[in-house]
Amino acid sequence: MRFLVIMGIFTVCLLSVKCSAVRFNDTSVSLLQEFTFTKEVAIIYDPKGSALDSIVAHLFSQDLEKITGIKLKVTSDYSTDCDAVFIGNIHSSLFNKLIPHNSIDITSISGKWEQYIIKAVSTPENNRKTLIIAGSDDRGTAFGVFEISRLLGVSPWHWWADVPVNPNDQPVVTNLPIISEGPTVKYRGIFINDEDWGLQPWAAKTFDPGTGDIGTKTYEKVFELLLRLKANLIWPAMHPSTKAFFYYPGNVAMAKEYQIVIGSSHAEPMLRNNVDEWDKSKRGAFNYLTNRKGVQEYWEERIKDSGDLHGIYTLGMRGIHDSGMEGVSEAEAVEVLQSVIDDQRNILGKYHKIVEDVPQAFTAYKEVLDVYDQGLIVPDDVILVWPDDNYGYIKRLANRAEQSRKGGSGVYYHTSYWGRPHDYLWLNTTHPSLIRYEMIKAYERGSRALWVLNVGDIKPHEYSIQLFLDMAYSADAFMESKSTKVHFTGWHHSIFGSIQGQKFSDAMWEYYKLAFERKPEFMGWSQTEPTRPVQNTGYNHMGRGDEAQKRLNAYEVIEHMVSGLKIPENLFPAYYQLIYYPIRAASLINKKFIYRDKAFLASETNKLAALNYKEKSHQAYHDIVEETRYFNQELLDGKWENMMDMAPRKLPVFEDPDIEIDQAENRVGNQFSIRPEVSYGSNQSETLPKYNSWIKSKYFIDIVHSHKDTSGTFYWKASTSHDWIKLSDNKGNLYEDENFHKRIWVDVDWEHIDTAGSFHQGQIIIETPLKSYTVTVLAENRPGLPPDAKHVENDQVVVIYAENYSNISGSNEQHWERVEDFGHSGTVMESGPIKMTSSVSETVEENSPTLSYDFYTFNEADQADVIINALPTHPLTDQYKLRIGISVDNSPIQIIDFKTQGRSEEWKQNVLSNKSSKSISIGKMAPGKHTLKIHMIDPGVLLDFIYIDMGGLNEGGSVLEETMIGKTF
Repeated sequence: MRFLVIMGIFTVCLLSVKCSAVRFNDTSVSLLQEFTFTKEVAIIYDPKGSALDSIVAHLFSQDLEKITGIKLKVTSDYSTDCDAVFIGNIHSSLFNKLIPHNSIDITSISGKWEQYIIKAVSTPENNRKTLIIAGSDDRGTAFGVFEISRLLGVSPWHWWADVPVNPNDQPVVTNLPIISEGPTVKYRGIFINDEDWGLQPWAAKTFDPGTGDIGTKTYEKVFELLLRLKANLIWPAMHPSTKAFFYYPGNVAMAKEYQIVIGSSHAEPMLRNNVDEWDKSKRGAFNYLTNRKGVQEYWEERIKDSGDLHGIYTLGMRGIHDSGMEGVSEAEAVEVLQSVIDDQRNILGKYHKIVEDVPQAFTAYKEVLDVYDQGLIVPDDVILVWPDDNYGYIKRLANRAEQSRKGGSGVYYHTSYWGRPHDYLWLNTTHPSLIRYEMIKAYERGSRALWVLNVGDIKPHEYSIQLFLDMAYSADAFMESKSTKVHFTGWHHSIFGSIQGQKFSDAMWEYYKLAFERKPEFMGWSQTEPTRPVQNTGYNHMGRGDEAQKRLNAYEVIEHMVSGLKIPENLFPAYYQLIYYPIRAASLINKKFIYRDKAFLASETNKLAALNYKEKSHQAYHDIVEETRYFNQELLDGKWENMMDMAPRKLPVFEDPDIEIDQAENRVGNQFSIRPEVSYGSNQSETLPKYNSWIKSKYFIDIVHSHKDTSGTFYWKASTSHDWIKLSDNKGNLYEDENFHKRIWVDVDWEHIDTAGSFHQGQIIIETPLKSYTVTVLAENRPGLPPDAKHVENDQVVVIYAENYSNISGSNEQHWERVEDFGHSGTVMESGPIKMTSSVSETVEENSPTLSYDFYTFNEADQADVIINALPTHPLTDQYKLRIGISVDNSPIQIIDFKTQGRSEEWKQNVLSNKSSKSISIGKMAPGKHTLKIHMIDPGVLLDFIYIDMGGLNEGGSVLEETMIGKTF
């Protein structure tokens, strides 16, 4: 196969090498701390070793050629007097012949899983230097080789994301020796899925048109990437657009050469791709009750053919694709699935002496988790794979009994998904902190046997893949929440350098933060299954400081950060793929929908503005089309053509928006109007929200004209009744604005307010040629709060971010702790510890860990509500819920539970917004100091932010600014 071809290609090179045998003995060896790759260095591997030794030796030579411009010799001839790199596993004849065990110890990793040792030695008598890269097994060797490549500046993404290599005539690897730890997770890899709009058309039409599919040529590139990322597992592509992995014999042969472990998804038992391989016309129904023999024969065929494959067999049964078992009722499910597993084990036993030694996995996905929890018995040696809910929140993890299973447990996780409530197949937007939190939670609860990430088409999920697999390889480096941002920044620095890398890291972090609030694919406020039309967004245009415009402004900021830069030519492709396209595309789809909102909102009072916003919305759509065309057709002369699809499944959210505006102008009467910002608790159009001396707020008034003419009636001016009312502008001409619109910002100068009174009222008078308008300004000057006061009411609302508590109590056994760089507020409070296995009470215990929040109100409320906002996690195990206890001013404790049921409407809204909200009523609230207490019951609750609503919150799509003393917004 390929190994023999490689050997043939390099025969000519070997003939030109004139060498004499080199051996190390007990006295002639000294260890070095560094090794220099000169042009004379030879790369030597064992001819009797695995095909993977040859593969990585030649790939290593190619890496060095990218760095030095020189092709180094690759040989399996031991007898060289050159400086050399020895590549092989510790048991190979390469090391047994040349290195006596007592001269250079490489046996410390003997018997270990995928470890490597890297040492440099010299022989003083001939001044020859040798770099030894030895693995405990063949994959360990490969990981060691690619670790040297990485240290020398060859990114694992040099091909898949076109990350360039910095040239160096004599690269040096330092800080030797290197002895790796074993990987945290035994089986680590990716699932190529929903490939219909990216990887499959790209492979079929661009990269491998000869095959016309995701075939051996494509998988070779995938396998190389996995090894460079120290991964070992693939769940191959399996959609109807792609032939089954086993359809192409070269795929299986390539997997064997690269020693990649082949698994299969939750819907593909026994390494069978049902979508492509189950022919109903020949095999009958895929129904275990009516066609048991046919299904068993189908599975047995694959087991016969895959005996020498590195594989993990998926046990269980679902439908042909992503659906429940055919013809099986809920009442029958446990019994039928139990029979399925027993029969599958019997089939495996026909071809393997010890079934328990055959890697097997059971993925409790969707309805299967319910079947498992109803009493299904999974053999102890089988890996239990826990799924997330398809949106990044793991459904549950191992309880105390499950943690002691021989087979252990693992996780199936998504950063790409097709399904309800809405797909997200276009851009990579799962927040790195969410990935880290959920996977380290799994690690802490003992899920260390298998981690697999659903990555869609691989691109554009480069960073998520890197983070996920780095954690799977070395989870201990990610135990602190701040490690996420450290890793994120370091990755960008490694590609773009420290200066631009920092700028890009900052911009991309904001990109993920904005997407955490609402993914680009969710901006149409539509859903799938069934597919529904787009709606207006949930962002507030006339309240909350115009949060819709704030969102556009935030995207404009990060677009500006990454645009108009002098990017070196060799770095531009990586910059465009990893930075520019995702930020630009996400910004544009937000513009498309928020300008659509603005068009409809303006259509009644300002036709000109409505038509202008309509045009901006359409332009945003066309700009996405153009950027995607450039990505596919022009970047790198079309290397990635057909990879980037801006409209997977052609869902309504991706369409050019349909915006119907009645263009007939009503010129009767006054054409001016004003629109003050809406108060939290009031819809009065003539009064701004109330100002508070403890919170430095600004509010706005919009002045608009309904149509364009030349009558000269576009002038306006504004004045105030008191000098403490400050305006951003006091006169102007609407004709100068493309939308015939002017926004005035109104502020209060507290130094000019009479401190004797607590309540002040003034007016803003806006004069136009035909009419004058009066807007009322209300201001509260509230002196006398104690020095330690933090949170105060602002216009009938108190906003508290969970991290800013007044007091905290707990113990080592149970406690609240900060999780940084996470959530809508920036830091969340976690009830823990995550490792907790003890049972919990149904009520709040006397000494339960408690968060206390003091806050001050200035107005009496007949009805007040506490709204607790948490992240929409799921209970840690089947023995827990997600409960907390709440009390205000020592009132009776009320218990709330964030746990959701299945794919309920509540769960759908939670995952679309990355937020779970629960409220309690506390009745009448008097002015003064109050204390909110939140008591821990279950571990795993992530508190984000809290609202005390004293009069009716305006709806919106983002978290409100914290009403903290001295805050400006």
